[in-house]
Amino acid sequence: MNSTLLQRALAEVLGTFALVVCGCGAIVVNAQTGVLGHVGVALTFGLVVTVLVAATGHVSGAHLNPAVTLAFAVARHFRPREIPIYIASQLVGASAGAGALLGLFGNQAALGSTVPQGSAMQSFWLEILLSAVLMFAIIAVATDTRAVGETAALVIGATVAVDALWGGPISGASMNPARSFGPALLSGTWTHHWLYWIAPILGAILGAALYQLLRVPRLEH
Repeated sequence: MNSTLLQRALAEVLGTFALVVCGCGAIVVNAQTGVLGHVGVALTFGLVVTVLVAATGHVSGAHLNPAVTLAFAVARHFRPREIPIYIASQLVGASAGAGALLGLFGNQAALGSTVPQGSAMQSFWLEILLSAVLMFAIIAVATDTRAVGETAALVIGATVAVDALWGGPISGASMNPARSFGPALLSGTWTHHWLYWIAPILGAILGAALYQLLRVPRLEH
């Protein structure tokens, strides 16, 4: 990855902007039309992540998610000094995406905000689980030379879609503090917002740690 820090930051801004516009936009459009349904919304999130990883992964790593950035850093696959820049870029992009939805549709469906449908603790533990599964897949295809790198975008996008398909009706399947922050900020929806920061971060670190246990050390020649 030979891109400058400015280029990487811009890629994260644009990526999280697109993630919110397309993914949360699908929620807003479905609330108005009913055409997409839950499956359509989940697939939209998965497909846009697939596209973004393929399009920007070679520029910034396509983190698009503060929890992913922090987990990569904890696993020693990311420079700690760049954490604030990446997270700030992700929050700016997500907020801009939510702002675009607000301008296009008004404050409909709370702009795709994530709010627990059951108890807050149920969603908290579910977000930990979903985020751990996502980060497990990400770190496997992004950092292990034994994995087939060309499939990284498909694997990560499919994991997002699967998590969203079964977890979305309960917690919103955020797995991403930035994706939750942008719509919350622009719509004023802060119900149990704390869990959409703490749970994804804990889950992503857990997922990265679990994969580290499976990683086979390189043989020294």
